Amino acid sequence: MSHKLKPILGWSFALLLGASLTGCSLLPAEENALKPPLVKPAQENYRTVTVEKGTISQEIKGNGSLESTEWEMAQFTGQGGRLAKMLVTAGDTVKKGDVLVQLNVDGLDIQLKEQQLGVARAKLALKQAKGAGDADAVNIAQLQLDIENLKLERLMTTFNSKQLVAGMNGQVTFVEDLKEGDFVEPYQTLVTISDPSKLRVALRVENSAEISGVDVGFPALVTFGQSELEGKVVQTPSSAPATMNEQLQERYSKTLYIEVPKVPADAEIGSFADVKIILQKREDVLTIPRSGVRSFLGRTFVRTLEDGNKVREIDVETGIKGSTDIEITKGLEEGAVVVLQ
Repeated sequence: MSHKLKPILGWSFALLLGASLTGCSLLPAEENALKPPLVKPAQENYRTVTVEKGTISQEIKGNGSLESTEWEMAQFTGQGGRLAKMLVTAGDTVKKGDVLVQLNVDGLDIQLKEQQLGVARAKLALKQAKGAGDADAVNIAQLQLDIENLKLERLMTTFNSKQLVAGMNGQVTFVEDLKEGDFVEPYQTLVTISDPSKLRVALRVENSAEISGVDVGFPALVTFGQSELEGKVVQTPSSAPATMNEQLQERYSKTLYIEVPKVPADAEIGSFADVKIILQKREDVLTIPRSGVRSFLGRTFVRTLEDGNKVREIDVETGIKGSTDIEITKGLEEGAVVVLQ
């Protein structure tokens, strides 16, 4: 029996060895781990500017418009009333005495006619008394005529108070937006009349602090289209005339007035002009863009670039601040390279 097991054991060993070898060939070969790629550190790019000497100025720029130096605000000064009709519109030319606004007369027109009739009757009675030669009748008729004339004068004053008339020749530059039947308050500005032959430029700002540094006499460059004119400031908020009118107070507090030698022939009330006023100007000073100056916790400094890529912070002192540049009075030298924000 042992002779029969030898071939079987040999065959089994060969089968196991073959299966083992075959099984190994079915497994994937182990891969070698890849090495991480080499990453080159990014080179930071800076926006820089070289410190140079130049001219810098602090300016006020804006869009002004032509206004008249002589104008009138038409108002009812006695008592108001209901609006009957607005007789003018903006742009109209009026003469002194023209009726601008009519209020409701509430029957005054009929009363006026009746009183005129009363005066006519008193005149006739006086004439008849003189013809009769009765001295007493003449005296009574004269007194009656005086009374009727006095009534007519007072009634005329009341009737005329319902009309707003122009106090000067000129152009209507403002009309209040009212409808028939609206109530008109006493001292409410209903119409503004301006003299179109006497013009100056008005430059208005939103904040009066913007023009606080301007004084009377400052030069101004005024541009109408292609025409450049040299003018001067003639009124500032601090030099404005005193007035009790709140509208004028508000206007004067935020307006510079500039006179020019002669406005273009085609310019009129309301025409626009570009205005530039130089507050300060210096030449041959160090300047950099305003974006190069940084502030933090009360400290003013710049960042300079040295040795190609080395950034250094330097405290500086500044002077005039222009619209785009700023003057450096201390801390930098010409040729330094400043990193912009």
